[in-house]
Amino acid sequence: MADRPILFSGPMVRALLDGRKTQTRRILKPQPDDILEGQIPRQLRTAIGDRLWVKETWRAHGWHSDCVEIAYAAQRGLVGWSEQHAQIRYPDGDRNAFKYYAPKGPDFWRPSLFMPRWASRLTLIVTDVRVEQLQDIREEDAIAEGADQYSSSTKLSRAFNPDWKGIYREGYAELWNAINGAGSWEANPWVAAYTFTVIKQNIDQIEKVAA
Repeated sequence: MADRPILFSGPMVRALLDGRKTQTRRILKPQPDDILEGQIPRQLRTAIGDRLWVKETWRAHGWHSDCVEIAYAAQRGLVGWSEQHAQIRYPDGDRNAFKYYAPKGPDFWRPSLFMPRWASRLTLIVTDVRVEQLQDIREEDAIAEGADQYSSSTKLSRAFNPDWKGIYREGYAELWNAINGAGSWEANPWVAAYTFTVIKQNIDQIEKVAA
């Protein structure tokens, strides 16, 4: 079992929190020429049982005598203050245990790439791993990805097709192009498809609660 970080955009963090997202697909790098049935490509680094700690856009709102207060951008303006921030106590009361990130104003948000492990509020436990090409995704998988149904109001990267209206798979295709760039769905890359259980807790706090 390994612990690994994983980045998510604001809309996908909200889907995780809402219970609408239990799958994610990540491009294999470098792309294999082909994968035989049952073959485990060397690019696959995550396995069943691994724990993924979610990195999202954040900021240190305040440092106190017993805890640091973290704000998360994903829910900003959508929920009350208490739901978009967390107070994280210093381990064993040691304020020096965390790297200090000075607050730089209410609108200074730090990119998800730079979120430290101790500030993460979501942990994913991997329950299934598949390797497939992107366009092999099924309708039920697209729903598990947290995608919206395809509609004319969707920000489209392709010409609107009324025959696709209401289809989650086509909604996912638009989401993929929005995140990875126009034409990335059509490229049909090999991906790792991870299914997981969402735990709304810091990865290092899970063990403490269990103990």
